[in-house]
Amino acid sequence: MRRSVITLLTLIGVAAVMCGMDTSVRIFNPRFRTLQVSSVDNFMGMPVIRLGSDDRLVVTFDELGDDYSYLQYRLIHCNADWQPSQLVESEYLDGFNVADITDYAFSSNTYVHYVNYRITVPDGNMNPKVSGNYLLQVFPQDDPEDVLLQTRFSVSENIAPVGGEATSRTDRGLNTEWQQLNLRVGIPDISVRSPLTDIFLTVDQNGRPDATRTVMRPQRLQGKSLIYEHIPDLIFPAGNEYRRFETVRANYPGMGVDSVGFSGRNYHAWLSPDLSRAAAPYTYDQTQNGRFKVDEYNSTNPDLGADYVTVHFELRHPEVMNADIYVEGDLVGNRHDETSRMRYDAARHAYVLDLPLKQGSYNYQYVAVPKGKRTADPSLMEGNKYETRNEYHVYVWLREPGSRADRLISAAQLFNR
Repeated sequence: MRRSVITLLTLIGVAAVMCGMDTSVRIFNPRFRTLQVSSVDNFMGMPVIRLGSDDRLVVTFDELGDDYSYLQYRLIHCNADWQPSQLVESEYLDGFNVADITDYAFSSNTYVHYVNYRITVPDGNMNPKVSGNYLLQVFPQDDPEDVLLQTRFSVSENIAPVGGEATSRTDRGLNTEWQQLNLRVGIPDISVRSPLTDIFLTVDQNGRPDATRTVMRPQRLQGKSLIYEHIPDLIFPAGNEYRRFETVRANYPGMGVDSVGFSGRNYHAWLSPDLSRAAAPYTYDQTQNGRFKVDEYNSTNPDLGADYVTVHFELRHPEVMNADIYVEGDLVGNRHDETSRMRYDAARHAYVLDLPLKQGSYNYQYVAVPKGKRTADPSLMEGNKYETRNEYHVYVWLREPGSRADRLISAAQLFNR
C-alpha cells in the first residue's frame, strides 16, 4: 500500500514537470550544495552512458548540517530539447521509478558539517531501458512533489559513428574569433525512413546549455554518411580558456588565490582580482573546460574531508549599464541567477560575488547577460581567441514520424585543433 501511495505521488510530481516546470540542472533548496554528475571511469567524460554497457555515472551532492535526510530519486525521460517525452515509466525504466538514496556518509574534521550523498546510475534496481535524455530528481521520502535538486544525463545507443573536427578555419574567416565544426555521421544499420529528415544533431560548447545548437539537416548525404559542413549553426564564438583557482588547502593560498583567513565559522579565500581579457593576447592554459573537482590535500576521501570555503570573486571593470555580470561554470551549474550574479561595488570599481564552495580545483569565467536577454556573452570580459581549446559535445538524434520519444543514437566529444 505504501509503495502504491509513493508511486502515485511520484506520478503527480512527474505530471507537474510535464506541465512546464524548469528541467535545467539546478538546486532548489539552499541546504544542498555541490551537485555533480560524472563518469565513474573518466572525470573529463560526458555525462552519457551507453545502452546495454557496463558504463556507470555517479551523482553526488551535500546536505549542510549534522543529520541525514530520508531522500529518494526518480528519473524522467526527455526528448532532445529536455522536455518530457510521451513514454510512460514502464517503457523507459526497468524497475520502480522511485528509489531510496542509501549511500551517504558524514563529513569528517570539517568546520562546516555536511552529509555527502551518492547515487549510481544505473544501480541495478532502476535501469534505463531506452536511449534519450534523463532528468534525475531528488526529493524527500514523505513529499515527492518537493524537488530539492535535479540534474541531467543521457543514454546513447552508440550505433551512429561520429567523426569530424573543430577548427579555426571557418566560413567567417581564418584564425579570427570563431571556431567551426565539420562533422560526418554514419547512418546506423537500422531501418530509418529518411535519414536526411529524421536524424538531427544537438551540439554544445563546454557543456553550456545556452551554447547549444540544434541542426535539423545535413549539408548532404554521401554514401552511408551524413555530412555537416558549412553549416552556420556549427560556427561558435571561440571564447577563451577558463580561469582557474584552487582551494585544496584552506589555510594556504593556492593557485589564483590572493589570501586566505578564518572568519566566523569557516575559512575564506579571496581570489586575486581579475581583469577583462577581451583585449589581452591569448595565453594557453590546460583547464577542465568549466568543471570542478573536489579535493583536499590531506584527505584520503575528499568527498568527506573537504571543507566549505567562502570564495570571494572580484572583477575590476567599469560598471556595465545594459547587462548583468555573472560567474559561470559547473561551480554554479552554468546558471545565470541570483546565486551567480555579481553586484557592482562602486567604491572598489569592481564586480564582486561571494560563493560558499567545497575545497577543490575550479574553473570559471565571467559572462554578460544583456537586459531582457537569456543568452550569456562571455566575449565582453573574456574575449574570443581562436586558439582556445574548447570541448564540443555532439548528440545524434533519431525522430521518426509518429514516434513518442527521440532516440539518442550516438554521442561524441570533440576538441578543436
